[in-house]
Amino acid sequence: MATNILLAEDEAVLGKLVKEAMENKGFAVQWAKNGSDALQAYKKEQPDICILDVMMPDMDGFEVTRRLRKNPATSAIPILMFTAKTQLDDKVAGFEVGADDYLTKPTHPNELQAHVKALLARKTPNKTGEITVTPNEKRGYVIGVLSARGGLGVSSVASNVASGLHTRAQADVVLAEMTPGQGTLGMDLGIANTKGLSEILAGTVAEVTLEKVQSSLITHNAGLKILPASDNPRDVDLASRVENFEVLVNRLASLARFIVLDLGSGLPAFVQKLLPLCNDRVVVLEGMPNSINHTKLLLSEMTELQLDPKTISVVLNNRQRSDAQIPWAQVQEKLRHPISVALTPAPEFFLQASRLQTPAIVAQPASMTSQQFMKFVDVILEHEKAQ
Repeated sequence: MATNILLAEDEAVLGKLVKEAMENKGFAVQWAKNGSDALQAYKKEQPDICILDVMMPDMDGFEVTRRLRKNPATSAIPILMFTAKTQLDDKVAGFEVGADDYLTKPTHPNELQAHVKALLARKTPNKTGEITVTPNEKRGYVIGVLSARGGLGVSSVASNVASGLHTRAQADVVLAEMTPGQGTLGMDLGIANTKGLSEILAGTVAEVTLEKVQSSLITHNAGLKILPASDNPRDVDLASRVENFEVLVNRLASLARFIVLDLGSGLPAFVQKLLPLCNDRVVVLEGMPNSINHTKLLLSEMTELQLDPKTISVVLNNRQRSDAQIPWAQVQEKLRHPISVALTPAPEFFLQASRLQTPAIVAQPASMTSQQFMKFVDVILEHEKAQ
């Protein structure tokens, strides 16, 4: 039986050429003229693979991909984006919504056939004859953690959220520290080799392969897979490698159910590019006037990046006991943004965890602060379920 291709292409001449070329190669092609027709054709034809043009009237290829990936019945279909767009941002957007491969127009029929065959080869029968989907065909839930300025506990929040997700969901979790030259996870969690991120960023974009990223992850005894950043001050310059960061996050997203990114502080160029790739964004602050004012500005700038405020969670991290700290209700009022969780000051709690070189909620799972973290983890799990 011939492989069935669903082609979504609104340009009549190009659609006819692609259809005829692929049929001459032995494929059966169902041609839809727009996104809505493509979704209807999928229900009727149940194709083996989809080739989607990006720019279409009514519904573009990105939205078609989102809908196919959202539906469990269609989530595993191989999808090839086929478009005239060549900008990296467009390619990243395609991968973000779940595309498996990307070709730019014009392309030779032999090249298109090769890509189609490669995508179909990713599906292989297992011992029971069922179809197994490779990691590239599923995308994990990405959570970015950041603050308006340094020293507010972003790394602590990121590592404990990651550990909480691993505990609660019993799932693979990657914790990636995206702050070259300013790493702290290596020291906090007893990881000696912290060169992985720097090596990934120092190479070319083409060198950021799935295999390279996977081999750079270090398994911690807390059950997390960790990509720590180096603490070599010279590596700070690597923060300019924006394209490498983008590809890295998309690679990480295929390796675990949850990916927690420690994005550090502020909105450097690479963070502005990575935030749209995140499903959840977590902003950390403390209950002090300067921190509140800085965070208001950060939230405003994140809105300017067209990030949905509903995907931004705020964690009030009161690290030290002080009468000068503002109560969470007043902080929330001043921010004009809901606070998802307020962490009780517990410096001894984090100090003990640092000595044990493990996330704090692993060191003292029954403590009040651990329970507050787990409450926030449950919020993230609800967000994942909703999305």
